[in-house]
Amino acid sequence: MINRNKSKKIFLLYVLIGIGFIIFLSVMLITVLKTRDIPSLYTQESSRAWRGNIISADNFHIASTKKLYKAVVNTRYIDPQKKELFIELFSIYSGIDKKEITKRLNKHNGVVVLSYNIPQIQAHYLQKLAYELRRFKVFIELKNSTTGLRSVHGLSIIESGESREYPYGNLLTPIIGYPHKLEDDGYTFVKGVKGLEKRFDDELSARQNGISRGKRDVNAYILLNKDSFTKPQINGLDIKITIPVALQIKMEKMLDEMKEYLEAKQIMLAIMNSQTGDILTMASSNRFLPKDIKRSDYPSLRSGMIEYSFEPGSVIKPITFSLLLEKKLVNPYDLVNGHNGRFKIGRKVITDEHRFDWLSAENVIVHSSNVGIAQLAQKLSGYEFYEGLKSFGFSQKSTSDLVYEKKGSLPSPKRLENEIYKATCSYGYGMKANLMQLMRAYSAFNNNGVMVYPKIVHSFIDEHGTETLIPYQEKIEAIKSTTALRMKKILIKTVNEGTGVKAITPGIEVGGKTGTAHIVEKGKYVNKYNTSFMGFANDSKKHYTIGVVVIKPKKSQFASQTAVPVFKKAVDIMIEDGYLKPTLHPNIVK
Repeated sequence: MINRNKSKKIFLLYVLIGIGFIIFLSVMLITVLKTRDIPSLYTQESSRAWRGNIISADNFHIASTKKLYKAVVNTRYIDPQKKELFIELFSIYSGIDKKEITKRLNKHNGVVVLSYNIPQIQAHYLQKLAYELRRFKVFIELKNSTTGLRSVHGLSIIESGESREYPYGNLLTPIIGYPHKLEDDGYTFVKGVKGLEKRFDDELSARQNGISRGKRDVNAYILLNKDSFTKPQINGLDIKITIPVALQIKMEKMLDEMKEYLEAKQIMLAIMNSQTGDILTMASSNRFLPKDIKRSDYPSLRSGMIEYSFEPGSVIKPITFSLLLEKKLVNPYDLVNGHNGRFKIGRKVITDEHRFDWLSAENVIVHSSNVGIAQLAQKLSGYEFYEGLKSFGFSQKSTSDLVYEKKGSLPSPKRLENEIYKATCSYGYGMKANLMQLMRAYSAFNNNGVMVYPKIVHSFIDEHGTETLIPYQEKIEAIKSTTALRMKKILIKTVNEGTGVKAITPGIEVGGKTGTAHIVEKGKYVNKYNTSFMGFANDSKKHYTIGVVVIKPKKSQFASQTAVPVFKKAVDIMIEDGYLKPTLHPNIVK
């Protein structure tokens, strides 16, 4: 009896073991045959390249790119009991008001974008917050009605685009220019519209997004080996310019003050190394915030230095006189009849502000006589005058570093055969030029007759720090060195004895010429003026060409009282900052 019971127990045990084995085999068979998602053995990572920076000569970032991120959450996965905790923490980490977060969460049940413009540093902290929120089970697990699988979707911080930043506000605008936003597959990026942002958009733009593909380890990191694939991220090039921020700030501040004092519409100032063409300052009193452009800013969006073309007035007289000297058609000591400040050519009466009986040819420039230069200019043929003005760069592009230049205009050689056109063009009417064209022309007087091209961009720098210098454009001889030297002495005399006396600076060699010109509105000359002063300031080592244009000053119509004081203040700032070093003797530098 005992053996029979024992046999039954053993049999039952074997049956249970058999059933268990059959169940095990069945489960294994189902597992093998059932379609299932196997975790990929491969993974992929990508990174967006970004736009290059614009860097000043003293290594400050004037324009830079900031990565932006967006915060996304699925409201269905937020535990209702912990919703207030989520709002509180997200508000602290993001800086967004709690009421605004609540409003966005309640507006839609599902995927909600809480912010589109999260800076990179803030995004880093929010990513840590997302991890902590999951750890503290602020998000609940839900079943997918389609797949039947359960999952948790928490807070996601996703790269959404890039933003262009201008740390110094309106500094150097509109030379820098501004970009506008574009979108590519949900990613926001910028493209240049004006200024350097436009001219060098190809160089600044991101070159290549990065991507890595390959087998992954247990932590989902890519195993970099011969079987993996990597395409490096190549960012846009940085652009280094020739203008230092510290000096530019001072010059712009001075222009702002002088604009208010002179009650002018705009004041423009440019300072250039006469021997190389490197621009030291390119400033305007009319600027804008690239990230907050208003309708009232529209006139300021253009770069007045190249986009404002105007009749330059008497600053053209030294150009005319140098052409006469070059062709030996005048001697500086020749006597010219001033006709007591009133001279008729054809049907046109030419007048002078200050009346002269007789004056030397060079004093025609020193005392800015329209009557004198109009008579002297008749010695040039129309073709000689036209070609001479062209040789000084007028009606041609002045710089390759900026876009949308208005090249101005010259009367044709045939028209310049007419004695009236020849006379008016000799003192800067009937032609048009911009400030940078005048800068380039005047550089010849301070550089032995050789003109240089104004240069703003110094070099390109890649992400590895490799710097590629931008070559200088070929210099052009406008006049012989002997002619340039004579003109330089006349321009120095103009400052010491003539219309530019307010520009005198002890210990610094200063020369230049004033210009005042009526403005045309609706086809007629009106009682409004542009005033200018073009010249140079040198010490024993450094030579600078400096130009000032004051548009529609109400305080005075005379350049000697408007443009010259701006020039003088600019020279004083250059001395203060060490760009010019006066000699111990108060006389001009030899």
